Amino acid sequence: MFNSIKGTITEKSADTVRLETGGIEWDIAVPATDSAALPPSGETGRVFTWLYHRETEMRLFGFAGDRRRATFLELLKVEGIGPRGALKIMGGIGQEELEAALESEDLARLEAVPGLGKKTAQKMLLALKGKLAFSKENAAAAGPYAELADALVEMGYDKRLAADALKQAEEKIPKGLSGAEKEQELFKRAILLLSGSAPG
Repeated sequence: MFNSIKGTITEKSADTVRLETGGIEWDIAVPATDSAALPPSGETGRVFTWLYHRETEMRLFGFAGDRRRATFLELLKVEGIGPRGALKIMGGIGQEELEAALESEDLARLEAVPGLGKKTAQKMLLALKGKLAFSKENAAAAGPYAELADALVEMGYDKRLAADALKQAEEKIPKGLSGAEKEQELFKRAILLLSGSAPG
């Protein structure tokens, strides 16, 4: 499927962006925050996309960046949050603020987001704490191995813990390994550290 669409933005509103490319005008549902972040009408823009397809409906959702799309997909994993609900949540709170609220377990801030009640906010905290906060400081902690950290997160590990484990593992990597061998050894040692099975 397609990863993103790049073309001329023909129209923007709080929840929709229309973008023309190759003679086709795409109608894309977006969070209000992402609509504001995209270039104005008449300019070239790139929208990262996700296709919702059911028997009775097909809808294209879009985001200003890949990180935003990843957040949307994580929100869909929370019970009770569908695509439109996820857009509304993302449109009511910025990325950094959402990550901070989840990491600090700030239930009151989440409940203040339009369309997000107490029960759903609690489910978000349980499901997403540690899943989104791979921001600049965490990327720096992972050093050049951010992709390995992402792979560990896909396995269910907390992002900050994954970054810390990679940093610790790097200190014990034997010298003389090739790039691929080093990454493989790093990954293996990080998993051992995260599972508590690393040798002393």
